Amino acid sequence: MRVFAVGDVCGEVGCKAILKLLPKIKKEKNIGMVIVNGENSAVGNGITPESAGLIFSAGADIITGGNHSLCRKEVYDMLDENPFLLRPDNIKCDYGSGYCLLDLGRTSAAVINLLGRYGLEKLGADNPFIASNNLIERAKSDGAKMIFVDFHAEATSEKKALGLYLDGRVSAVFGTHTHIQTADATVLPKGTGYITDLGMTGPKHSVLGVKGEIIINRFVSGDPTKFEFADGNAILNGCIFDVDETSGLTISAEPIFIKEA
Repeated sequence: MRVFAVGDVCGEVGCKAILKLLPKIKKEKNIGMVIVNGENSAVGNGITPESAGLIFSAGADIITGGNHSLCRKEVYDMLDENPFLLRPDNIKCDYGSGYCLLDLGRTSAAVINLLGRYGLEKLGADNPFIASNNLIERAKSDGAKMIFVDFHAEATSEKKALGLYLDGRVSAVFGTHTHIQTADATVLPKGTGYITDLGMTGPKHSVLGVKGEIIINRFVSGDPTKFEFADGNAILNGCIFDVDETSGLTISAEPIFIKEA
């Protein structure tokens, strides 16, 4: 089965891009399952029922989250009501979960969403390595044939370490959060697909999705102006994992980087 993991959707530009491009990619690449990180999909930041609805309508099976998953209170009920809208499982939260099981007919897949700790200490996440062990055991007891992990983390070292830690135990580990696609899509020695960061889906001419002048002014003068997403043409970043449904391990990992004209 071909599974497409899509990098962080940023604001209105990102939502429009995924609505336009994802159906085409699914058809052209024969995609059987889509996982999209949507924690920045709302105007401003965070995720709302409206932005989540757009991503699902574009063809996402599961939406994962990150450090902004709980910024918008209006999404709290949806986190409880929709099992396929995830937030990191290792954060202290009364709403939703960072685990789901998707029935795909001839097979099933579990998706795990975790938050890193290095550089994100103020969020007080539990140890993602320990959390992953518990969730993988849950997935296996649920009969999952494939297991995918979205690790929303700042440090490349923490992401790579988790990938190696889980090698051979899950189908794929992909990093999100830093919005820049890394050039290391691979299959690890024991058969787990891996990429340090999927990248982002959002405005092409921006700084990680935000208007460039805002970020430049912050670096030059310390100007604390509130972030605003840029507009204009979009990019869509992600990675396709070709997974053997019998072993649950990955055969190949193909990075996707699409630029709108």
